[in-house]
Amino acid sequence: MSTTTIEPLLHRCRRETSTFRSGSKRFRPSSLPGFPRRLGFHCWRSFFCEFKPPHRPLLLRAVASSSVAATVEAFESSDVFFKETFPLKQTSLVKGKIFIRLGHGKKEQDWKLTVGCDVPGKWILHWGVSYIDDVGNEWDQPPSGMIPPGSVRIKDYAIETPFKKSSSSSGGDTLQEVKIDCDPKSSIAAINFVLKDEETGAWYQHRGRDFKVPLMDYLQKDGNVVGPKKGFGALGHLSNMFLKENALDSKNQETSTKSRVPQRENRLEGFYEELPIAKEVAVCNWVSVSVRKCPDTAKSLLYMETDLSGNVVVHWGVCRDDAKNWEVPVSPYPPNTVIFKGKALRTLLEAKEGDSGSFGVFTLEEGLEGFLFVLKQNENSWLNCMGNDFYVPFPSPTISSGLPKQGQTEGAETPGIPAEENEISSHSAYTGGIISEIRNLVSDISSEKSGKTKSKEAQESILQEIERLAAEAYNIFRSSVPTFLERAVSESEELKPPVQISTATGSGFEILCQGFNWESHKSGRWYQELKGKARELSSLGFTVIWLPPPTDSVSHEGYMPTDYYNLNSRYGTMEELKEVVKNFHEVGIKVLGDVVLNHRCAQYKNQNGVWNIFGGRLNWDDRAIVADDPHFQGRGNKSSGDNFHAAPNIDHSQDFVRKDIKDWLYWLRKEIGYDGWRLDFVRGFWGGYLKDYLDASEPYFAVGEYWDSLSYTYGEMDHNQDAHRQRIVDWINATNGTAGAFDVTTKGILHAALERCEYWRLSDAKGKAPGVVGWWPSRAVTFIENHDTGSTQGHWRFPGGKEMQGYAYILTHPGTPSVFYDHIFSHCRSEIESL
Repeated sequence: MSTTTIEPLLHRCRRETSTFRSGSKRFRPSSLPGFPRRLGFHCWRSFFCEFKPPHRPLLLRAVASSSVAATVEAFESSDVFFKETFPLKQTSLVKGKIFIRLGHGKKEQDWKLTVGCDVPGKWILHWGVSYIDDVGNEWDQPPSGMIPPGSVRIKDYAIETPFKKSSSSSGGDTLQEVKIDCDPKSSIAAINFVLKDEETGAWYQHRGRDFKVPLMDYLQKDGNVVGPKKGFGALGHLSNMFLKENALDSKNQETSTKSRVPQRENRLEGFYEELPIAKEVAVCNWVSVSVRKCPDTAKSLLYMETDLSGNVVVHWGVCRDDAKNWEVPVSPYPPNTVIFKGKALRTLLEAKEGDSGSFGVFTLEEGLEGFLFVLKQNENSWLNCMGNDFYVPFPSPTISSGLPKQGQTEGAETPGIPAEENEISSHSAYTGGIISEIRNLVSDISSEKSGKTKSKEAQESILQEIERLAAEAYNIFRSSVPTFLERAVSESEELKPPVQISTATGSGFEILCQGFNWESHKSGRWYQELKGKARELSSLGFTVIWLPPPTDSVSHEGYMPTDYYNLNSRYGTMEELKEVVKNFHEVGIKVLGDVVLNHRCAQYKNQNGVWNIFGGRLNWDDRAIVADDPHFQGRGNKSSGDNFHAAPNIDHSQDFVRKDIKDWLYWLRKEIGYDGWRLDFVRGFWGGYLKDYLDASEPYFAVGEYWDSLSYTYGEMDHNQDAHRQRIVDWINATNGTAGAFDVTTKGILHAALERCEYWRLSDAKGKAPGVVGWWPSRAVTFIENHDTGSTQGHWRFPGGKEMQGYAYILTHPGTPSVFYDHIFSHCRSEIESL
């Protein structure tokens, strides 16, 4: 269970489950006025076919411009050859309040705690109590008399009570509440609770902790307490004498029991408190596109409308081939259109009457392959097609039918009947004759059999004739339609070869060795030491080895690179690196280089004293740094991922950055001989950029480190980790499946399963492996330890003594297993070798 704080209280909606798993990545515009970062990708139109928006007639407002009016008239009189409605999914922030009230019930002696919320949703109060002698923040279930109807017990520590519409609500109010009876005579010291939104699965806490309504004085110091801000709790202070008497008589069991029950004269003190809450809710709109041919000209007319309110800008362009590269078309353009950086156009759609949306009409020239666009509502709100641009294809020139012309003897058409029907009729007549002949032969052989007047040879002759006729009929069936299609294709154009995609996923039989640990740099000659172990590692069965980062770095371990082309590091010189790569190739082991593409350390300060000017062969300036990293004053675009705050985060949306990185990776492949890449901190930038780098360097194998936290509930790992592995799969999807990823999900689950012998964790709800390996084994690189989690860092060390159980799992399951260097050259070696 993940929790979200109230200040500021934002949360992400639960991922929608679907059999269709897209590589969707949130679209992030640049910091410059709204230029989209990703262009030229075809959206999956088939995905949207099931989306049915409310039917709205295409109503066009009268426009002042005569040219636009003529365009509208031509549009209405043409035939539609493309029409599609796309859903627009976005989130809206709904703000409201949580109300907490302690007051009298219907009777003076009855007290009630009321928790309410005015934000729409299906809310549940997850709550429990603490007793006077409880230690720490332990929860317990309350007495049965306190539990409201409709509640559900959660194990032995909590209650879940659904919110109900408040009796004081009127009209369109959305206030929901839960009421809990409080007994002044009870020994309850506090009521603890969190709010759960059942629709999204989000949990709401107070300042990162559970809400606590105290009934005793000593609890008042907690920062998450709600209630009276006096020196005593809601129950009222207990006198010092009363507390002292309890302490003195603590040895007496009877007195101790009495001390748990506050005396009648301690009155509850009512209070009312409000706390802000905000929730992101899904909002579904739509945009509809229709394309018609102008009857008077050869141009296409594209009509677009949407139900989005307010000012909607279409950021658009055209493409002339399948590459879908954006271009600015020739004029005329719609009203309120401006050219953006010579690469695209921006058109403000016209508002429809009654503020019911907006529309636009676009006149487009001949010879275009398609129309590309995204929608922009403001500087921070962009709408696209599942992370890519919307794409509207234009029809290709009509292909000649190739049917016989009228007047020809063979296959002549019947007037008023299409050629296809004439051809079908011709085939039907011919095959009908064959069927008739077969039936006659069958009748003949039947009669001959009954009369027994003919020889066996005559009967066999009839059977052979039946087989011949059947074969002829089957041949007609096989050759009729395909012959026509093949002729049509051959007469129109030659088939284009399929697009080659570089998939750096190896053969599927790799066994990876991490060839270093966190201390390997200290000797200064690691390459030389590793070179002597090449044949040994090959004999153990390893096919791939992962070497440490080769670049000169601020940190000796190599993960804070400076000059990419300086390969003299604490692990050895560039020549020694070439030599060790050559040695591994000689024994049949491929070599991965550890490349850090997310961030890079600058060598020089700017005029403000900030380290953001790079040196060496790639002497970038602050334009290469993302704009939303506050530490390094970058002038690039906003980051497409999570920032790594220890070093400047590189802006991969910049053309010059991508070109330089592609050149560098290609140089490493050719100069050093690397066969592939281990990619550090890929969570920091969009996976689509990585696909570009892999296409340029064409590695044999690549694996990304996409690492974030698993899901926990009150410190205990959840059984369902689908959301965690989905995020890793989403990143793999963003690379177009061209790279694998470390299966962090499987490592975390193995921790919990083996440490507590909870082997039920090793199967998900559908009986599959619960990590990435259960969903996409060809892209999952499984591991139990690496230089970060093990070695001397020990950030997330595998349960001690359970290492071989972990290796037994990953070395006998699908996926590409990775074995840590420290485990190979230790007491585990013989067992690993056996596996």
